[in-house]
Amino acid sequence: MGPARTTLAATGAAATAAWMAPALAPIAPAICAGFGVQRRLDRAAAAGAVALTFDDGPHPHGTVAVLDVLARYGARATFFLVGEQVARDPGLAREIAAAGHGIALHGHRHRNLLRVGPRALAADLDQAAALIEAATEELVSRYRPPYGIFSPAGLAIARRRGWTPTLWSRWGRDWRRFATPERIAATATRDLGAGEVLLLHDADHYSAPGSWRRTVAALPLVLDAIAAEGLATVAI
Repeated sequence: MGPARTTLAATGAAATAAWMAPALAPIAPAICAGFGVQRRLDRAAAAGAVALTFDDGPHPHGTVAVLDVLARYGARATFFLVGEQVARDPGLAREIAAAGHGIALHGHRHRNLLRVGPRALAADLDQAAALIEAATEELVSRYRPPYGIFSPAGLAIARRRGWTPTLWSRWGRDWRRFATPERIAATATRDLGAGEVLLLHDADHYSAPGSWRRTVAALPLVLDAIAAEGLATVAI
């Protein structure tokens, strides 16, 4: 390989690495910090609290059941909503907000950002934000991408619109086919401490069919574990 080809190869490898780097944020806390992606509560909010978050809704059964459990416990959560699902049931999105929970953005279509060009992504996010804000009468202020995978374009668009890029510090892996309520709760709350951001899913639109049922069954166990640590749940 000649010098020119070596330079081109190196340039291509560097570009690929730069494009892929934000996608590593869910598994590399240092990358989260480097790209300014929030994965834990800030110091002021973290005192005695954890943030419980739900992705992929609203769902006509899962979201309703989750809201019932949260109401029973007097708990607050944040729902990262998908625009195409809000379009199907704007009334349910409105119910989430009316119950005092946080409202956030998860995109319009549930797609890996690395496969979406900047213009298409901007259109997708703007469409979703408009639908969510119209349904809930709440301004979107946070954005979590599908699968937790950011692209450079996704981060740039979020910042231009004033949205806080947000991931999580703990999750229940509740989207999987063979997850059990007990395992979901144990995974989400192991060594739990103040400031954690927990991720669960109130919908099965993009995961194993019926997975929301196991999440709903796990939720009381999760909330009991949070209370046992003397912590409260907060919306972000």
